Amino acid sequence: MSVISETRTPGRPDAMRPTCKVTGPRVLRAEWAKLWSLRSTWITFGVALLFLLGFGLIAAARYEPATAGTMGPPGGHMDLSRANAVDLALFGVGFAQLALGILGVLVTAGEYGTGTIRSTLAAVPRRLPVLWSKAAVHGVVALLVGTAGVFAAFKTGGHMIVGTPAELALSDAGVLRSLLAAGLYLGMVGVIGVALGALLRSTAGAVAVLVAALLLVPGLVSLLPSSWESDVSRYLPSNAGESMFALKQAADTLTPGAGLAVLTGWTLLALAGAAWRLKRGDA
Repeated sequence: MSVISETRTPGRPDAMRPTCKVTGPRVLRAEWAKLWSLRSTWITFGVALLFLLGFGLIAAARYEPATAGTMGPPGGHMDLSRANAVDLALFGVGFAQLALGILGVLVTAGEYGTGTIRSTLAAVPRRLPVLWSKAAVHGVVALLVGTAGVFAAFKTGGHMIVGTPAELALSDAGVLRSLLAAGLYLGMVGVIGVALGALLRSTAGAVAVLVAALLLVPGLVSLLPSSWESDVSRYLPSNAGESMFALKQAADTLTPGAGLAVLTGWTLLALAGAAWRLKRGDA
């Protein structure tokens, strides 16, 4: 029978040892520091702002009230002659969502790729606070960047369409709600990216699923019979988000409140899957 004796350092009692309790604010502060320590964070947020402002200004410059334009996303067409100032200002949202969503993937999947997730989970053994903090930090920053971008595009592009039928002011009905909802949509896409990165633990796989959910699936659903398409299409994440920030609602789309509820459901579903994988799987 052996006896294990505890070795203590002379002159340094246990009461004098530094203690650092893991708390929610400290985990948030750590994730904030990690986010801004990466060069890709600055680049991606800059690209998102460039998309929002640049495409908004291009759309405003191409606006002609009496002539139907043909500019639109790759592979698509948009009649700018019937657009209003909000439509023109939000023209870059479809591009900015990819930048912010992919950065969300990198926030979580990047740690699995480099192996630093093991150090993170050793510091925070309860695990789930890490996921909530990553989602909160990136979601809030993406919301602020997206909101700043759409307001800048609206104010700057508005000077280019003064005196035309498309001109709108912030005080007009629904304008402020649409711009704020667009920023909220971009923030929620960022959170979905964080969740997909934690769920799949693969940057390439999570980016592929994100792009498919936002761009490819809506295109495939359009191939369904018209009676099925109208029932399915409105509940897809990107279409529900578009219902949130659209100034005028089409007959076959959700109301802004219903769109927010559906997109919130998709976001919570992605976070629930990521939490389950984080709790049950090995790092």
